[in-house]
Amino acid sequence: MVNIVILQAFGLDAADLDIQRFGSGHINNTFLLSCKNGDKYVLQKINTNVFQEPWVIARNQRLAADYLAQKAPDYLFITPIKTVQGDELFVFNKEYWRLIPFIDGSMSVDQADNPKQAYEAAKEFGKMARLLDGIDMSGFKATIPNFHNLTLRYSAFQDATRTASDERKRFAEELTEAFLGYSDIAVTFEKLKTSTDFGDRVMHHDTKINNVLLRKGTFEGLCVCDLDTLMPGKIISDLGDMVRTYVCPVSEEEQDYSRIEVRSEYYEALMKGYLSEVGGTLTQTEKEHLFYAGKFMIYMQGIRFLTDYLNGDVYYPIKYPEHNFNRAKNQLTLLQALVAKEEELQQIIDACLK
Repeated sequence: MVNIVILQAFGLDAADLDIQRFGSGHINNTFLLSCKNGDKYVLQKINTNVFQEPWVIARNQRLAADYLAQKAPDYLFITPIKTVQGDELFVFNKEYWRLIPFIDGSMSVDQADNPKQAYEAAKEFGKMARLLDGIDMSGFKATIPNFHNLTLRYSAFQDATRTASDERKRFAEELTEAFLGYSDIAVTFEKLKTSTDFGDRVMHHDTKINNVLLRKGTFEGLCVCDLDTLMPGKIISDLGDMVRTYVCPVSEEEQDYSRIEVRSEYYEALMKGYLSEVGGTLTQTEKEHLFYAGKFMIYMQGIRFLTDYLNGDVYYPIKYPEHNFNRAKNQLTLLQALVAKEEELQQIIDACLK
């Protein structure tokens, strides 16, 4: 399961370890290592199909860790353990491995089951963004280039509407027109990305609730985890992904679209949590586009699903022929529900900013 050479590279004795598969993530291969003395570690093989430059991940995390160690030495930032040779990663048979400390007394949840969980998770992402505000950005690089570049995603969507098979074009015609009707979201991004008042920050880029560790029993936020996509980006990436994944009671896989809704109490909880930490660092333009963040992320994910359907399902794994089509329709429904509540939700944001 794990070659002994990899364990030795991190100074571990295979005879002293119990090794088990770990976590619910789908990208990297992850193992929990339990030592006889009670110590625990998380060992991961990085998926180089997704992350083609693993050393960029390591460098971004080290830059952040060193900055935080100086600025906020008590802040819990999960920093990989170096090899016995002092390297951030161990390369074996062209595979990239890293060792991460296991946070005792922690747990994660795959969906927000109550507003407190949404509040605590958002607060942790906000705290990290606040503490990293002011860091020298020059050494950071994208671990997945153009990951949240809506301009690129919209262009790919337009291309797909032209090159799709006649059959798929016809089947998706109504849904395609509906998404094209929200093209102002892409136009807004195009304007924002070059605004001097809407600069890059070090963002997490994958703020699903299971990327925060909570304290067992109390669900109090402990720290952010899964930092592979820690890289330069905009505030709307992290906030938008929380809106997309916390406020709806069902996931993007739900086909009963009547169950898709925007729960105002969850929206308020995540905004309170996030803005209580990062709110004081925001520019005026960032403040004015906090509601837009949800539209941005839901729209981008929706057109990515529809683009993949039109292209013949070449990117997202599917379980049945209309899978990506239904995911796109799900996201359109969520976008419509969000827009319908804009006035109420903007009032929540305004209250949180005061």
